[in-house]
Amino acid sequence: MKHPIRFTTSLFVVTALLVACGSDTPPAPSESLAQASTDTALEHAQKHLDPKYVCPMHPQIVRDEEGTCPICGMNLVAQKVSAEGSDEDDGPPIVRVRPETIQNMGVRTAKATVDRLWKRIDTLGRVMYDEDRQIHVHARAEGWVEKLNVRSVGDPVNADQVLLELYAPDIVNAQEEYLLALKDRDSGVLKGRRNLVDASVQRLRLFDVPGVTIKQIENTGKVALRVPIRAEKGGVVTQIGLREGMYVTPMTELYTISDISKVWVLVDVFEHQMGWFEVGTSADIALPALPGETFSGKVRFIYPELDPKTRTLRVRLEFDNADGKLKPNMLAEATIWGGAKEDVLTIPREAIIETGKRRVVLLALGDGRFQPAPVRTGMWTADKVEILSGLQPNAEVVVSGQFLIDSESNLQAALRRMQ
Repeated sequence: MKHPIRFTTSLFVVTALLVACGSDTPPAPSESLAQASTDTALEHAQKHLDPKYVCPMHPQIVRDEEGTCPICGMNLVAQKVSAEGSDEDDGPPIVRVRPETIQNMGVRTAKATVDRLWKRIDTLGRVMYDEDRQIHVHARAEGWVEKLNVRSVGDPVNADQVLLELYAPDIVNAQEEYLLALKDRDSGVLKGRRNLVDASVQRLRLFDVPGVTIKQIENTGKVALRVPIRAEKGGVVTQIGLREGMYVTPMTELYTISDISKVWVLVDVFEHQMGWFEVGTSADIALPALPGETFSGKVRFIYPELDPKTRTLRVRLEFDNADGKLKPNMLAEATIWGGAKEDVLTIPREAIIETGKRRVVLLALGDGRFQPAPVRTGMWTADKVEILSGLQPNAEVVVSGQFLIDSESNLQAALRRMQ
């Protein structure tokens, strides 16, 4: 007599569960067992799944009863499971949302359009000296700095300006040899033979003695104890390595002079943007220090390798700077104009949902119906994305509030797979 008692107890438990699920009149025990045995997994899960209430703006807020969001204060919305699914069993489920819920969630949509996308690269850079316009000043012989005319970093210099005067014993000896060669030539000892004079002049030129000084030695017949060292080009002194009275050698870098009539701007671009530009492509920069002003230049050099850590490519831009407004080490907001790509299908960038493994958009089908659609993307710009496949022109996609609806679709897909 034990088995019938257990059977009756089991029926009582099943009947109580069905009453708790909302049945007004408990069916007969045999009918309850028959119905439970024919229910699908989805139908059974729906019967025992309590409704959840979520915030339209903060989907992480989930409650078991109605209320308001502790973050934004909006009323929580009931999250219901729909068994409708999509028109095709293999497609993503269609989610139905009531109009008032759509309004509360702030859902906005936009259409996929065929448009032109500019290969525009926005990046940051730094103004630098043009290294091709820098000169390094060295003495050609050992000696002592007798007089220093340019003393400080930042001083402007002109071409052929005397930077310092140097006393160098080797240069003095070369001048004396030159005077002796001139004397022997004039006395007739070297009549018809100018090779010794020419060799003396050549030696002075190798010591970087200016032609004016050589002519002065010839006219006066006197040795110049101080030899002037002049600037080959004009610019700004960016480095100085001597002081007055200092002993210097040919290895001593006396000055570094930089011509700032042109400057470089070094920028980094992402790996997927490498094919958007080439040497000669136009570029613009704007500087926070000079609001409202834009400077135009060009791409002058593309470095041959990527940074292994940042996966970016360094690019050198060149700009005219005749007025000197662009100061080295200024921060610059650069734009490289890589041209336009015509007749591409585009959607707003915010419509893309990144899942980690794929990219999805949420289609607005009308009448409060939404369905996820995987897409393959191409070029990305600041506000638009090229769609290579997965969408048709004029398809309406959700650009705001799509994450909560996508989560609901994923939940329905998981429940449908239980059938």
